[in-house]
Amino acid sequence: MATATTEIKVTPEIAAEHGLTAEEYSRVKQILGRDPNITELGIFSVMWSEHCSYKSSKVHLKRLPTRGKLVVQGPGENAGVVNIGDGLVAAFKIESHNHPSYVEPFQGATTGVGGILRDIFTMGARPIAILDSLRFGPITKSVGAGLAPPAADDATIAANRRILDGVIRGVGGYGNCFGVPTVGGEVCFEPCYSQNPLVNALALGIAKKEEIFLAKAKGIGNPVIYVGAKTGRDGIHGASLLASAEFTEESKQKRPNVQVGDPFMEKLLLEACLEAMHTGAVVAIQDMGAAGLTCSTTEMASRGGTGIEIDLAKVPQRETGMTPYEIMLSESQERMLLVAERGREHEVLGVFKKWGLDAMVVGQVTDGGLMRVKDHGKVVAEIPAHPLAEEGPVYQRPLSAPAPRVETEKDWFAFTAEGTNLTGNFLQLLASPVIASKRWITDQYDTSVRTNTLAGPGASDAAVVRIKDPETGAVKRALALSTDGNGRWCQLNPRVGAMHAVAEAARNVAASGARPIAATNCLNFGSPEKPEVMWQFSETIDGLAEACTALGTPITGGNVSFYNETLGKSIYPTPVIGVLGILDDASRVLKIAFREAGDIIVLLDGAPAFPGNAEHQFGDKSANRASPSSELATRHSPLATSELAREFSSSEYSKTIAAIVAGEPPAIDLAAEKRLIDCLVALAAEGSLQSAHDISDGGLAVTLAESCFAASSSGVGAGLAPPVLGATVRLTNDSASAEHALFNERGARAIVSVTPSKLAAVLDIARQYNVGAHELGKVTRGDAFRIEHKGRAVIDSSIETLRDAWAHSLERTLQPK
Repeated sequence: MATATTEIKVTPEIAAEHGLTAEEYSRVKQILGRDPNITELGIFSVMWSEHCSYKSSKVHLKRLPTRGKLVVQGPGENAGVVNIGDGLVAAFKIESHNHPSYVEPFQGATTGVGGILRDIFTMGARPIAILDSLRFGPITKSVGAGLAPPAADDATIAANRRILDGVIRGVGGYGNCFGVPTVGGEVCFEPCYSQNPLVNALALGIAKKEEIFLAKAKGIGNPVIYVGAKTGRDGIHGASLLASAEFTEESKQKRPNVQVGDPFMEKLLLEACLEAMHTGAVVAIQDMGAAGLTCSTTEMASRGGTGIEIDLAKVPQRETGMTPYEIMLSESQERMLLVAERGREHEVLGVFKKWGLDAMVVGQVTDGGLMRVKDHGKVVAEIPAHPLAEEGPVYQRPLSAPAPRVETEKDWFAFTAEGTNLTGNFLQLLASPVIASKRWITDQYDTSVRTNTLAGPGASDAAVVRIKDPETGAVKRALALSTDGNGRWCQLNPRVGAMHAVAEAARNVAASGARPIAATNCLNFGSPEKPEVMWQFSETIDGLAEACTALGTPITGGNVSFYNETLGKSIYPTPVIGVLGILDDASRVLKIAFREAGDIIVLLDGAPAFPGNAEHQFGDKSANRASPSSELATRHSPLATSELAREFSSSEYSKTIAAIVAGEPPAIDLAAEKRLIDCLVALAAEGSLQSAHDISDGGLAVTLAESCFAASSSGVGAGLAPPVLGATVRLTNDSASAEHALFNERGARAIVSVTPSKLAAVLDIARQYNVGAHELGKVTRGDAFRIEHKGRAVIDSSIETLRDAWAHSLERTLQPK
């Protein structure tokens, strides 16, 4: 029974101010058998917030596939864990820090990175890589049609640029100082993210299988130890409640709710935690993330089936006069809670003293299942741990599909006349923020610290890091990671858009030569209190489940971020998927750069042109058809021009050139995706390819150009200038328009380059996997880039002209002279 007096008497109105509904507050009183005091109310409010409890998403998340032969730890712990062989496991997870990053971009991003890194080393794994998946509002003016909003005003553009700058500095600053490379990710721009940026961070770590730690408090009488930074008032209700409500005009006043990060402190905390774990004296460990000390004590006790008692007077504090409420709800960063073996706590304390960190025994594991909080010996909160952590509200919220969009051919993209030169449009597309080089961003990241990076940002379709044997340091294998998501497609069709997110992430991993084995997800949506948003969420879950099952990538963990909306307007539904893959031979990593003049350019298509290939077809249910099989063979699966235009209207080209966002995403063929993935992995293992690059944003033309650009930026030896390589491509398609052939974004395709001597072997392997392989042209030495369609040049430019538009656009936009 809580005995300490409190200055604030809890009322239903105060409970409502803490985000608890009348029904939830009634449930609190039922669990306690009495009215809560203000500290207990605060504890319930953060633990039952949307961010911490998943109360609106739990019923849907159960439909995701979470088991697989390589899965060691699925959802429910700090990170997912998969077996990568040789006695090693990989721990990886993606999480959001969206709301704090809008309120204070730099600190919001830094603490997002810091939090996901702690999730990894809390599992006993040493972090080796970071990826970031970012979404911002427009940074240039554009005029839209269909779903595309009108041009952003100057004030909105300036605000978006400020947010982008702060977030990039935050991501880079924390990772660089902590000493883990930021090796990949993605950056997208859409109007819906103007006042609600998305900052999703993924971290990957490696550990020995037998050295994985879980957050389960065990052993009655075992000491509970607080370690790391001192507790302050920063971050109170930060990630827990700030992330559980939409933005209003008052949101800008919430800067005190954003946590403040210290990467140098976290580096010390990492080394001390791993060393303490190796003593064998640590029983359980949990980081203090969202909800801080409240979450760590409650979840460890609940998972362990025990209770925990702590005394707040023993908690290291950096501010005076802090109340129990403030200490329990503080989200100060770089802190951990450990359970040590009784009698061996001195070993743990000694390790942290060596690293110059605060470490204090603040309590003990108890029986009875209670989370009991004292302050100078007086009980200030006493709550059953399991009901608090696991028996909170679960909602089956109403679902309602939005009203069907009424569109006609007038709303869709109108293809230009045959023979039109598209070079000018292509330059405009290459310079658009989504397609343009992100080097201005990635140059702010340390991408190679720790010397494990085999393919950093832009070098391959996935980030690739080598695995060093922990005993010998020898390198045999590597891990590949990619994050992907297309909010615009999910807005048009959430289920199909979600499938594409999984397929592209897996395809990117395969294009690096690695075999996809598992996935993590970060699901960014508007308010769950809106039936339309919950319909989007439910459809997305079904799409993810279907695709992850078909491609063999079980979900091992992740994050749901609701309430991503401002003044009542939601973001696009934006599921971001991170896929992990294994490359059995690290020397076989594939990169996107063309390598030698004379190499053959080949289009690999997982949907070969033959009748009856219709398994796993998804998309426009009113047109029971497969996607066009390839740019070279659409005559085998003809589509009316209007249907091509409808699908094409969802493309990046349509948005950039015609300011049209409409129609449907490309239909997706999961069987074709799987065939292509298996084929790419087999070709990489055989060493048959010179390069590989999947076709996605911007279509075939952008893929070809990027492989040329990468060739001239890759080194060939000390003191030698890289070659300037171009491409000559001839498309013989006799039915689709040139714009469709060049810029459509249908999946299950990749561009590879092959030496003439290995072409026959590549074609043979493609046939074995039932993958179409079509010669498009050759890599050329020199500055020419030329694509012909039906015998006419439709793009004809120098590589240098194209590269200048692509390489410098973002920098020129953000740092004008």
